[in-house]
Amino acid sequence: MTLTFTVDPPQTPELRDQIIGLWTDVSNAGGAVGFVPPVTAEDVRPDYLKHLVALESRRMHLVAGRDEDGRVAATAFLGRNTHRLQRHWVWAYTVMVHPRLQGQGCGRELMGAVERAGRSFDGIEAIRLTCRGGTGVDRFYASCGYQEVGRVPGMIRVGPGDDRDDITMLLPL
Repeated sequence: MTLTFTVDPPQTPELRDQIIGLWTDVSNAGGAVGFVPPVTAEDVRPDYLKHLVALESRRMHLVAGRDEDGRVAATAFLGRNTHRLQRHWVWAYTVMVHPRLQGQGCGRELMGAVERAGRSFDGIEAIRLTCRGGTGVDRFYASCGYQEVGRVPGMIRVGPGDDRDDITMLLPL
């Protein structure tokens, strides 16, 4: 399946509900996007609203991928740095592909759209992201050109006795 990507689509109630639904579905399928299952849309909503505030102030950008039915099926948020010494790179946050589409190349399409978005912003030289160890997603990001540049052992606690590495990856543009 091929997705259609847009950067900074208009924020509508429908878009909001679709992103919250995507985030909930990805979380409940075990995706490492800030939650541990089970979660509900009401659990996810406050985190989305924080992203929305950053989107409205232009400190963050949304890359949204829609399926052939026009539904949001993939997202990534690109956060701009406000510190004067770090304005030359952006953070990629909450990178998600709906579980029904995983394994079909949509993640690679999303990361290509993220890279294109990063390249379109004036003065941006790199994209940085973090991911949860033990999921294998670091290998996926490496296959998209990202390099592991740091790892903090045990920084993410997903449950009692289940601590994961926090892996930092970088894509020079």
